[in-house]
Amino acid sequence: MTLYQSIIIAIVEGLTEFIPISSTGHMIIASKALNVPDDDFTKMFTVAIQLGAILAVVVLYWKKFFDFQNIQFYLKLIVGVLPALLLGFLFSDKIDELLESTTTVAIALLLGGIVLLFVDKWFNHPVAKEEKDISFVQAFIIGMW
Repeated sequence: MTLYQSIIIAIVEGLTEFIPISSTGHMIIASKALNVPDDDFTKMFTVAIQLGAILAVVVLYWKKFFDFQNIQFYLKLIVGVLPALLLGFLFSDKIDELLESTTTVAIALLLGGIVLLFVDKWFNHPVAKEEKDISFVQAFIIGMW
């Protein structure tokens, strides 16, 4: 991976991480477009720049994440993460195989964008006024998406 390629991939990550689209999907497409080699360094680089975004969220919400008096928050967070953990564990090989195909990633991004548009239009009413009002079932459903 050249310096130019790494800068472009990092910019793609920075622009797409905090909007409701797949930053990983966009990095995969950008990597293919830039002919970035699919080697261990590239995979490590991708994880490293995404870790930076995750750490930015932790820093931003530091007080909320480390408010140990609110155990319900942590329990709901765990319930919300469970679907992704289970599906990732059960289908990791298939997921890796699908992510190697730029066409599959592009189709998934397109379909995901269409779903987001329709869901936003049809279900544009809040189910909870604050995140503390979210039930465990709602946390699980959020984790499914």
